[in-house]
Amino acid sequence: MSRQPTVPQLILASESTSRRQLLGQLRIPFLCAPAHIDETPLPEEDPEQLVERLARQKAEALEHEHAGAVIIGADQVALFDGEATSKPGSAERARAMLARYSGHSVVFLTGLCVLDTRSACSYYHLDRTQGVFRTLSPDEIARYVDADEPVACAGCFKVESLGPSLFDAIHSEDPSGLPGLPLIALSRFLRETGFRAP
Repeated sequence: MSRQPTVPQLILASESTSRRQLLGQLRIPFLCAPAHIDETPLPEEDPEQLVERLARQKAEALEHEHAGAVIIGADQVALFDGEATSKPGSAERARAMLARYSGHSVVFLTGLCVLDTRSACSYYHLDRTQGVFRTLSPDEIARYVDADEPVACAGCFKVESLGPSLFDAIHSEDPSGLPGLPLIALSRFLRETGFRAP
């Protein structure tokens, strides 16, 4: 009688509610174990390099604690006029950021790293999504910030909540990239590491 290959433990290196919900859609058991790393950009580091470095570091930070596991790290940054924007951190800054975005496009870069600690092999994918904000009135911005409290979100909105009401269009190869975990690439990487998806 042949034995089924052992499926490794799957770890999501994140505290993000939206990433946890997205990974749950794949119906693969997993644990959340946030990686506490310094996310400060390095001098001369461009946004694509930043999200790759942080996604990889988040996965690698848990490598020794979860030996034998497959670890998912992800990071996201929003670009406005080619410049990376930080998370707002306060309602006042959130309102100011959305006022700047009103009527303009913002590009969201999501870096995804899957680290197989059994083989020390890692997989990386960069997802790029363009969001076209509609023209927003000050009242709409204030109502949105009060309702969704997007102060800890890259791009200053929650796509899993009221965020879509802020846009005229969203252009992406993978709609799950915008909320922070590109499931098309992730499913491919998980199949490579021995999981069934689906």
